Amino acid sequence: MRLKKIILSVLILSSFALAQLQNIVASPEFVKKGIPIVDIRTPSEWRETGIIKGAYTIMFFSEDGQYDVKKFLKELNKAVDTKKPFAIICHTGSRTAMVGDFLAKQLGYSVINLEGGMDNLTRMGYKPVKFTK
Repeated sequence: MRLKKIILSVLILSSFALAQLQNIVASPEFVKKGIPIVDIRTPSEWRETGIIKGAYTIMFFSEDGQYDVKKFLKELNKAVDTKKPFAIICHTGSRTAMVGDFLAKQLGYSVINLEGGMDNLTRMGYKPVKFTK
């Protein structure tokens, strides 16, 4: 019985060791890779600047800074396969740095934080599509 607990502990710890947070600069070249991208900004930001074509729009922080982790995770798990790497983006990369750290360290997800966010992406010439919801 003790050996089973040790083996189970090793398996659990090794699965978290595979999880990681990568910081990659948001660029048109990254978007072309086809890795799922989750835009965690607010609906007003999506409407104002547009979104990455094919991105999943799942707000994390509301306009007033509130958040509902349970609701976010439910929507995230419906949208992407969290057993595989996926990217998250916000306006400048500040929110995604925090959220990505949480997703990687607490939940064991392999997350890519798109540094510089939509701000950097559009500065590099990416043309977002209109948010229509």
